Amino acid sequence: MLTDFLADLAARDLVQQVSAPSVADLLSRAPAVAYTGFDPTADSLHVGSLVPLVNLARFQRAGHRPIALMGGGTGLIGDPSGRETERTLLTREQVEANVAGIRRQVERFLDLSPGGALLLNNAEWLCELNLLEFLRDIGKHFSVNQMIVRDSVRIRLETRDHGLSYTEFSYMLLQSYDFLALHDRYGCRLQMGGSDQWGNMLSGADLIRRLRNVEAYALTLPLVTRSDGKKFGKSEEGNVWLDATRTSPYQFYQFWLNTDDADVVRYLKMFTFLPLDAIRDAEQQVRTDAAGRAAQRLLAEEVTRLVHGPEALARAQRATAALFSKDADYRQLSAQELQEAFHGAPATTLPAAALGTPAASVLALVVEAGLYPSKGRARQDVPAGGIAVNNVAVTSPDYVLSAGDLLPGGFVILRKGKKHYHVVRVTGA
Repeated sequence: MLTDFLADLAARDLVQQVSAPSVADLLSRAPAVAYTGFDPTADSLHVGSLVPLVNLARFQRAGHRPIALMGGGTGLIGDPSGRETERTLLTREQVEANVAGIRRQVERFLDLSPGGALLLNNAEWLCELNLLEFLRDIGKHFSVNQMIVRDSVRIRLETRDHGLSYTEFSYMLLQSYDFLALHDRYGCRLQMGGSDQWGNMLSGADLIRRLRNVEAYALTLPLVTRSDGKKFGKSEEGNVWLDATRTSPYQFYQFWLNTDDADVVRYLKMFTFLPLDAIRDAEQQVRTDAAGRAAQRLLAEEVTRLVHGPEALARAQRATAALFSKDADYRQLSAQELQEAFHGAPATTLPAAALGTPAASVLALVVEAGLYPSKGRARQDVPAGGIAVNNVAVTSPDYVLSAGDLLPGGFVILRKGKKHYHVVRVTGA
């Protein structure tokens, strides 16, 4: 059963540009096929990629057939869009490894059963192209005059220090050919993506019209921004990734939990499948009880469950409850929960044989960890409770770690002040 995909996108403020109004007819008559491409510059997508990824899932839920296209071929070239300098070219092996990593993430969002969504790699056809035939059959339909006014090209041409190589200049042709190949093989007539891809998408639609005499369409989604002007998808540790080994589910949950009040309703529309009525209720809670942060908890729960699953969400919630309670007891957490909660924190190892010796004194460890420049400086903070072991303030400057200090998994968590953590992993315990 088809639902009104475009109306839902519009209600969620997710339509940036549409190449022609008649795309509504395409989507209302029968199940349509649309694709979105994913650039394999890393072996994981980041949270900025969630908008097009969730959009593909939304498209399938509306009764249509989505295609997630891995850029195994175009990834060997590099997309110049949004770049001030040329990308470092990846090897074929790097691109293949990145595609494999991204593929595992995309599979969580789409129903890939027979007749359902497709997960494809453009290396299948791009790596088989004959250069002369490509230039004769495809290149002749592209005007250099039009290509150089595209933002992705114009901005680089105006920057004398960097310029634009022919390699990157050709990216537009390859992406356009992708659209043509997917039209010929699967009847795809709609490409969806970020607004930075608008020019490339229009070129692909135009190529299909010229060569197949068929109307094809482009639909762009808004790029995600933050109301405070800071870049979306960044945390203190750097990019927020979908890969749990890069950004732990706990850190991922915390990222969404810390969303600003000015952004949370917009993000609920973008990143979740919640009905609009439920989002309006959350919006009302932001107005009447912003301090309760119910909307942020809802956002964090929905997106963490979507990306990492219910078990990872439960661990993240459990760790959050334990770590942020007034008298947080780290012993309530499992080894996995501790590892996820402090993933990315500086860490050192300590042999179990050193427990109870001067090497395991708290003053020695905080200096080794770089939390303090000297034992004397650290000793000054002890009376004020400035140093904590497993969230318990150290009361004696001569405190030495013992086996009784070990948390599940052999962890000991040192803290300076309120925010500076260091993980000591005791080995051989």
